[in-house]
Amino acid sequence: QVQLVESGGGLVQAGGSLRLSCAASGRAFSSYAMGWFRQAPGNERVFVAGISWTGRNPRYADSVKGRFTISRDNAKNTVYLQMNSLKPEDTAVYYCAARYLASAVVVNPSEYDYWGQGTQVTVSS
Repeated sequence: QVQLVESGGGLVQAGGSLRLSCAASGRAFSSYAMGWFRQAPGNERVFVAGISWTGRNPRYADSVKGRFTISRDNAKNTVYLQMNSLKPEDTAVYYCAARYLASAVVVNPSEYDYWGQGTQVTVSS
């Protein structure tokens, strides 16, 4: 069992930055591939970024490439999402997720084992 707690969301103006954190507790964090997803009102939950248990070869949605960076600190059981050059269309609830024993990035949300409660990100124009 893994518990995930996101933090770092908030209100920011367009062009600004936020860093989201996802703290994990429970079983060996380093054995999990981690992902960030987002869900805007009326929309389905979509992949934003993912990172394997090794931290190598992260993947990003095309909409955030070059602006967002995912990273992990296995010593702190934490995964981060640095979000720069934010746009109003980035407004959503952001969720982190964990997939056990996945050595590669997982894009499909249905393949994740655990989810956090989400943190709201609002970007004003």
